[in-house]
Amino acid sequence: MTTYVMLANWTEQGIQKAKDSPRRLDAAKKALKDMSGEIKSFYLTMGDFDLVVILEAPDDAVAARFSLQLGMLGNVRTRTLKAFPEAAYREIINSLG
Repeated sequence: MTTYVMLANWTEQGIQKAKDSPRRLDAAKKALKDMSGEIKSFYLTMGDFDLVVILEAPDDAVAARFSLQLGMLGNVRTRTLKAFPEAAYREIINSLG
């Protein structure tokens, strides 16, 4: 499984319905699980982003589809980063020669 860091901001629609956010999170967890992925952790944050989600997906296409489906609902806009775990980081750095 590949790890992704999703940074999200509520849209005007999303913040107006912030009280529904826990239900939307549960629906997002189920949607990703149905795609063979998993939300590993979720954070409400202060600063440039409203929410941070750490998720795992089988591949980039699944992560992209999940992100697009969230965006289509109109409650959040996301930025998704592919994350390399420490072992992969060390392998990449060691391959530099």
